[in-house]
Amino acid sequence: MNQYALVTDIGGTNARFALYNLVTNELSAITKVLIAKDDVLLTLIKNYLATQSVIIKMACIAIACPIDDSDVIKMTNNNLTFSRSELVKELNLTKLEVINDFTAVSMSIAKLPKQDLVKIGGDEPDLNYPIAIYGAGTGLGVSHLIKVNEYWVTLPGEGGHTELPMTSDDEDCILVELRKKFGRVSTERFLSGNGIVNIYQALQHINNQAVEEITPDIIVKKALSKSCPLCLQTLTYFCTFMGRFGGNLALTLNTQGGVYIAGGIVPRFIEFFKTSPFRDAFEHKGRMSYLVKKIPVYVITHEDPGLFGAGVYLQNCLNK
Repeated sequence: MNQYALVTDIGGTNARFALYNLVTNELSAITKVLIAKDDVLLTLIKNYLATQSVIIKMACIAIACPIDDSDVIKMTNNNLTFSRSELVKELNLTKLEVINDFTAVSMSIAKLPKQDLVKIGGDEPDLNYPIAIYGAGTGLGVSHLIKVNEYWVTLPGEGGHTELPMTSDDEDCILVELRKKFGRVSTERFLSGNGIVNIYQALQHINNQAVEEITPDIIVKKALSKSCPLCLQTLTYFCTFMGRFGGNLALTLNTQGGVYIAGGIVPRFIEFFKTSPFRDAFEHKGRMSYLVKKIPVYVITHEDPGLFGAGVYLQNCLNK
């Protein structure tokens, strides 16, 4: 068996590549590439491997879209499309696994060191119960873990495309504005990089302000510096909605094993997140609040849990 495998984490904005050491469980040669409109995954992989000095025979591709048995995989939030059989042939692979990106993140959890986790309330996890994982980035990823015969089994899904309930008149006004823009409004329209912009622009409409083109990074920066009240309000809503959605996931499978937040957004303002209404919204579940209060939430601060989890997934497949 070759010692190294190729692992990738393909999101809506960036593609990450690394070598995973199947002996030591370590990542190396991590590279991030901004995905362009006309990029071809096979070319991106060949370009990456051309810079490496090892022979690769196995690979695991974690990618942000639904995965089934189809040969051709099409992404949700960009134009990237690829064929499994073409990759196997062109890269001369003996094994290729293609999984959802949050399947990969979920597989990383059991092996993440404690220093890569920040706890946000709750008691200690009860690992006899399921675990929920979600995270905002270009989109909103969701997955679960359940224990079967002492092994963790991942349950992939597309929970980010469900609806997010509003619980106040002010929130209803935001939803009305987004409905004008999108028709049906999924949770991802709130909880993603574009979601931050959507909330901000909705608040501009509500406050009779001219709608401006702006990036989520600028909104977050102004919110943290408290130089823009509307940006601060936007980020507060974002954290509130993250809590509400996470609490919904916790109730769905009674995830007393914990709820884990991944994605590239929340770790950028972790101190703000700790003191935001996140935890209150997470626990605000009426007659079930007593149950959710016990459930711990962890923010994953590891820089590449998707790459790491892709390697763990591949290794588990080899050990079966």
